[in-house]
Amino acid sequence: MKLKKEYTCSNCGVKSLKWVGNCPSCGEWNTYVEEIVEVNQKANLLDKQLRSQKSKIKPVALQSIQKSAEKRLITPDQEFNRTLGGGIVSGSLILIGGQPGIGKSTLTMQLALQIKNKVLYVSGEESEEQIKMRADRIGIKHENVYILTETDMHSVLEEITLLQPELVIIDSIQTLSLSTLESIHGSVTQVRECTAEIQRYAKSTGIPFILIGHINKEGLIAGPKVLEHIVDVVLQFEGDALHAYRIIRTRKNRFGSTDEMGIYEMQSSGLRQISNPSELLLSQTDEILSGSVVCATMEGMRPVLLEVQALVSTAIYGTAQRSVTTYDLRRLSMLLAVLEKRGGLRFSSLDVFLNIAGGLKIVDPALDLGVVAALVSSMQDLPVSKNIAFAGEIGLSGEIRAVSRIEQRIQEAERLGFDKILIPKNNLKGLAKNKYKINILGFSKVADALSELFG
Repeated sequence: MKLKKEYTCSNCGVKSLKWVGNCPSCGEWNTYVEEIVEVNQKANLLDKQLRSQKSKIKPVALQSIQKSAEKRLITPDQEFNRTLGGGIVSGSLILIGGQPGIGKSTLTMQLALQIKNKVLYVSGEESEEQIKMRADRIGIKHENVYILTETDMHSVLEEITLLQPELVIIDSIQTLSLSTLESIHGSVTQVRECTAEIQRYAKSTGIPFILIGHINKEGLIAGPKVLEHIVDVVLQFEGDALHAYRIIRTRKNRFGSTDEMGIYEMQSSGLRQISNPSELLLSQTDEILSGSVVCATMEGMRPVLLEVQALVSTAIYGTAQRSVTTYDLRRLSMLLAVLEKRGGLRFSSLDVFLNIAGGLKIVDPALDLGVVAALVSSMQDLPVSKNIAFAGEIGLSGEIRAVSRIEQRIQEAERLGFDKILIPKNNLKGLAKNKYKINILGFSKVADALSELFG
């Protein structure tokens, strides 16, 4: 038995005998960390001999493989079920990442209390009293939830074997460690090996695991990239601490679509499911103000109507400001350039502020047409009717490009009582306008759409 040093990239898990500044595999800088590894030469030799003696796995014809019925644990949380593709699959590993304080522990504890099955909640960060306080705040009584405050991986698996729960929640994976490894808690090796150990146990027993993972300053799940490859599902819990709304997105799902998302509202008693986000995200005032428009967007497979607010004013300090909330600043700069070049509108000496109501971070390019309408409305101080919705992507030449799932956007606008929706002209091809009560207008140029709105 001897010890040796090796360096592991915390991003992709590639090993090196010496420290390097730039990882040759993933290209990231300053990601290599030093680890002490025990080397047992005799054990390695014996392992090689055993592997050589094993019979090779034979290839099997695809047609001869018998498919078994997929067993899922359906939770009372419909938003969570949607992101998973219909429920928790037996023996699966679900990894939930998110900013500190965003509500990951609250979400998982709420799930544990809502599910009527036996649940084991393993915490390496909080005491039993702290977990009890959170459970009391949620206010759901459940006699089959068990708490284990342990960080040793082998001890956790032993308790799971004795208790035989139907769901295990681990908060967080970075706190667990294997005593057989010399590295510290949260190191690349510990996170990777603990997750691999959980995977082997879950697949052999059929018990599903929900793992909470910390994230780094870039917003990615901390630990080696191989961690996301090991698990079956990766969920990202997002939101602004200053806003009440939270979004859970699917980044990886071996059992369903990755285009799904769930929306919650953070309350004092926990997270409330929002089944109809459009009605909450729209303005509650009856007063018509300039710079406010409604956009028909898509969040995953779900249509969402939300309010875009713009404020354009004379630059006070000489240099024009550009400020956005939950919107891409570079996208805003591009749209302003298009309006100046193609529309003849001068924003160079004006302050521009843009806000997406509700604090949701939207990346749908169909937001462009609504943003442009809000900017011009605020600039000219001409309000846009609250009965008009927008959906369209804008190109650099000022054209309005077609967007995806236009029928779902139109149906959502019609359901909420809108009278008119402005969409790209190319989306009118093959669209049965007669089956909708809402007035559908198609435009190919930004200038034409603005002329329709403001004359």
